[in-house]
Amino acid sequence: MSKRGLSLAEKRRRMEELLFETKDFFQLKELEKIAPKSKGIVAQSVKDVLQELVDDDIVNLEKIGTSNYYWSFPSAARKTRQNKIHELQTEVQQSVKRNEELTNSVNSAQSGREDTEERTELLRQLTEIEQRHALHKKELEQFRECDPVLLKAKERAAQQAKDAANRWTDNIFILQSYCSNKFMIPAADFNRQFGIPEDFDNID
Repeated sequence: MSKRGLSLAEKRRRMEELLFETKDFFQLKELEKIAPKSKGIVAQSVKDVLQELVDDDIVNLEKIGTSNYYWSFPSAARKTRQNKIHELQTEVQQSVKRNEELTNSVNSAQSGREDTEERTELLRQLTEIEQRHALHKKELEQFRECDPVLLKAKERAAQQAKDAANRWTDNIFILQSYCSNKFMIPAADFNRQFGIPEDFDNID
């Protein structure tokens, strides 16, 4: 039966122990050689474990020249953990306070909404009023065409359409007169050629 590999949490713990015990500075390649022998951490995972510890401020990383150096001292790591614990405790306290505020708000909002005869009657009246309002709104829509503002707008639109039609009628008469004078085409022939009815005229 094959031996089960170390979990990430166990690798982190052992890497911390290595750095705490040695109280020294290491390059990555050095730890990749030392960690497998002294702590059973495979070389391929050393870099990832170190990065996690650096991200959590447990291990320090400093670039000196072209090389990266890792180290961690117990006192500094302990201080980091204490700060993190304090931060989390503060967040918990804030969450508890916020939860109490929301609970109080919910209780206040629910106050006065108990099922009483008076509340039931008021809700019934409200429902009736909303139904009448919807009915009146529907009836009002039926008379919308009689709205003076709407009627005025329709009148303006009708007048604009009438003026436009008469302008085009005048243009046709001008063209008809031009063809009659220039090419000696009788008005009747012009109208027949272009399908213009005999009663064609301006709109009064």
